[in-house]
Amino acid sequence: MKTKTRCPWAANDALYIKYHDKEWGIPVHNDKKLFEFLLLEGFQAGLSWRTILYKRQNFRKAFDNFDFNKIAKYDKRKINSLMKDVGIIRNKLKIESAVTNAKAFIAVRKEFGTFDKYIWGFVDGKPIKNKFKTNKEIPARTELSDLISKDLKKRGFNFVGSTIIYAHLQATGMVNDHLVDCFCYNK
Repeated sequence: MKTKTRCPWAANDALYIKYHDKEWGIPVHNDKKLFEFLLLEGFQAGLSWRTILYKRQNFRKAFDNFDFNKIAKYDKRKINSLMKDVGIIRNKLKIESAVTNAKAFIAVRKEFGTFDKYIWGFVDGKPIKNKFKTNKEIPARTELSDLISKDLKKRGFNFVGSTIIYAHLQATGMVNDHLVDCFCYNK
């Protein structure tokens, strides 16, 4: 039986393989899911995605299933409670940023109708399909991620640097960075 060729970063880890095969790079047009990735990418700053992926269910529980309307209303008591939650990343700046970003996310939705319409507008609604053959070719940031990062910051978002945004673009399928020999490349 022939095994599937995957992007090398997904090898030898069942959760990574599942994430790679079923989520990463698949276009997301659901605001709640887009917010989930934005929140998780912000928490990833300075850490590995593996760390976040293995805590994802804990984040889901701690952050009201990524309900941005509820998160926007978190007060000091809720933030202090999250700081005690060993199942998530207990970084006060990142937790406070989740609240700030939820408020900014809601403001973008008011302006554009949906966050999806706003964010996908940067790529005219179509994924950018790169043709990388090795992981070394994949950039950490691009002019597009620089542009989106700058615009998000202008709109009041935190933890949305260009590298974080590029990871967000990859995860939500706005950019297809599956390697050309990966079975997911043409999905």
